[in-house]
Amino acid sequence: MPYTAENWPITAALLQFPGTDARGVHVNDADPSVWRAVFEEVKDAGFANADLTDSWVRPGDLDKARLAEFKQAADSVGIGIPVISAIRRSVIEEGNWEANLAYSHRTIDAAAELGCEVVSFGLHQAITPEQQKQLWFWTVEGYKDPAGDKETWNNAVARLRELGRHAADVGVLVSLEMYEDTFLGTSDSSVQMVQDIGLSNVGLNPDIGNLIRLHRPIEDWRDMVAKTLPYSNYWHMKNYIRDEDQARGTYIAMPSPMESGLINYREAFKVALSVGFQGILCTEHYGGDGLSVTASNQEYLRRHVLPKTDGYALGRSEVAQGRQQPAAFAATSS
Repeated sequence: MPYTAENWPITAALLQFPGTDARGVHVNDADPSVWRAVFEEVKDAGFANADLTDSWVRPGDLDKARLAEFKQAADSVGIGIPVISAIRRSVIEEGNWEANLAYSHRTIDAAAELGCEVVSFGLHQAITPEQQKQLWFWTVEGYKDPAGDKETWNNAVARLRELGRHAADVGVLVSLEMYEDTFLGTSDSSVQMVQDIGLSNVGLNPDIGNLIRLHRPIEDWRDMVAKTLPYSNYWHMKNYIRDEDQARGTYIAMPSPMESGLINYREAFKVALSVGFQGILCTEHYGGDGLSVTASNQEYLRRHVLPKTDGYALGRSEVAQGRQQPAAFAATSS
């Protein structure tokens, strides 16, 4: 049965939660009470599910006993954990690709152990020292994949296909996050990557917010939606206010609630349904009280964007769509 506004699984991104505490202890080594405290905060914000963003916890680096403790921490709070987002561990990073590939395999195994439906990978690499100096890191250019380098492209395809086959063996979807200046940095190259990998359980995470925030010319968001949604199986959702003065070469973008930014998600989601999208959603936000803004984003989706009944026409997707039963939506009064 197709999802509706009431039961569509929406996860909270955990971007706001640091990976180490004030003493330098990594979250992976923390007492389970630390994990529970984060899940309680997420639940209190109105979420039933969390995206295990690995800038916070790295499930792929937890052994089986610790994974069991982690799962128990989430279960005790009543938070679903259907997705892991493994970021900045590119399988074509020079000098580190083998370690990153091994980490990605461990992350898939951890996802299966935790009962996750999706693992989201990308080809973006660590933020550069110059990016770290900025208020918003995307205002200066970071790492770039070698455009037109067929050998590196083929390496990306082969290694991501390897991960996809592993994921298929354990019943997990792989979603590839779009990100600027990588082989997943335009709608055309992202679609081509999925087509070249050629596995039904490997699709796109059409995080076009990563692209509309750039301080330079960009693809029209409507074109990106039209091209990528037929191949998408998970979706990081966020928005940015954007201004352009092309005559002067001036481009400005800053984070905004989803309903206030450049991307019209009401329109984008109509396209998504028309091409069969039934993936889990993740609301994100950078800056300020990001968790509260992501919670407002969830409310916006349920009130104004997602279908109210299951009688809508659903198109056919080019990739497999997950169907894990999410935790019941934690409804909040408003």
